[in-house]
Amino acid sequence: MSARLCRPGLAAALLATLMVLVPLRPAAAEPNPVTPGDFKGFGFDQCLAPNQKAMDTWLDHSPFLSVGIYISGDSRACRSQPNLTPRWIRTQLRKGWRLLPITLGPQASCSDRFPRYGNDPVINGRPGRNGKFPAARKQGRAEAVKAVDAAKALGIVPRSTLWYDLEAFDEDNYRCRESALAFLSAWTDKLHDLRYVSGVYSSAGSGIAVLDDARVERPGTYTMPDMVWIARWDGVANTSTSYIRNDGWRPGGRVKQYTGGHDETWGGVTINIDRNYLDLGKGRVAEPEEHCGGVNLDFARYPAIRQPGEGAKPPVNKVRALQCLLQERGVYDGKLNGRYNAATVAAVGAWQKSRGFAVSPTWSPANWVAAFAQGRDYAQKIGSTGPHVRRAQRALNAANSSLQRKVDGIFKKKTAKDVKAYQRKVGLKATGIVNRATWERLRAGRS
Repeated sequence: MSARLCRPGLAAALLATLMVLVPLRPAAAEPNPVTPGDFKGFGFDQCLAPNQKAMDTWLDHSPFLSVGIYISGDSRACRSQPNLTPRWIRTQLRKGWRLLPITLGPQASCSDRFPRYGNDPVINGRPGRNGKFPAARKQGRAEAVKAVDAAKALGIVPRSTLWYDLEAFDEDNYRCRESALAFLSAWTDKLHDLRYVSGVYSSAGSGIAVLDDARVERPGTYTMPDMVWIARWDGVANTSTSYIRNDGWRPGGRVKQYTGGHDETWGGVTINIDRNYLDLGKGRVAEPEEHCGGVNLDFARYPAIRQPGEGAKPPVNKVRALQCLLQERGVYDGKLNGRYNAATVAAVGAWQKSRGFAVSPTWSPANWVAAFAQGRDYAQKIGSTGPHVRRAQRALNAANSSLQRKVDGIFKKKTAKDVKAYQRKVGLKATGIVNRATWERLRAGRS
């Protein structure tokens, strides 16, 4: 390189030109979360993955927070899934949906419903020379690879649970039963090799009962799935059934499909669904949060904060929480010292003005409500956990000084009761779901 090109002015010009010609790569998006992960709550499954409008409407209005989707398998009824794209998957996960990816491939050799199309194979029922059904095992491994390929193409990450749908069959038919068990055993082994969790869906009286009998009576003969999805249409929203032993896949390894296909309408959108109740992993847990290097934002009450005077002094812990909150909202860069000083009051006024509140040196309960509610409109309901639940819980405590609930990030029946009370107070339909309309009222400081 010539000395002339190394002069500072020319070097800067060259760098600017290169930045135009070679644009910087955008920051990599955060990876999708494991699904369904730890979850306890309601779900639905439907043959065709719903479009985004339907998913958003049901998120805001229905009790469901998980959805079963058919991602692979030649025997599935909905081979074409026009809505099922990586963007669809990422959007649902970002909004809080828990996904149950389902494969419906080769079915039991004695099933009277399959093959469905004529070109979809059934499980090979030949025991082979060693009596261990090697052909069925080969099919199980191949189906696991196909399921993982489909999952990865959609953005469903390792450690997520992939479910195999094995429809009802004659459990008294030896070759049919044992080849199905061999197939599922190989499916599970291969999923583990590929770093995914194995789930199996089947009817309580056939596939699930057969798995449970093998688990108890012939331990080690077949590899058991990590989780089971029990089809038992008894109308009871729990994970219990008399068809299998109480200790099977407990705790944290059961889903029950407790109602079969029917139409449900939420928010004006009708979908034909099965209803499910899930109790997976650790159930309802919320990861701990940290704010401003360890400042506590979680209180049972959020009183007004006024400037010191006439012997009154604002509580240090509440002022420090306010300073942290204003820092996170981008209007305060001072010390988190718990003093309601001029810098803090100025930040209070700046935030109030930016959000359409009357500018005042007093930080009111309505200001607390609105500041905590500031952010995404993702619906929160029974089964939701994490930072958005904490936002709602803090805002509800601030809106009602007599509530005084623990802020734990876990949306339980008690939280739903508090949401309903708030909704009735501000003129909304009492659904118990913190939906968009409820977030809007909270952001407005309504109490």
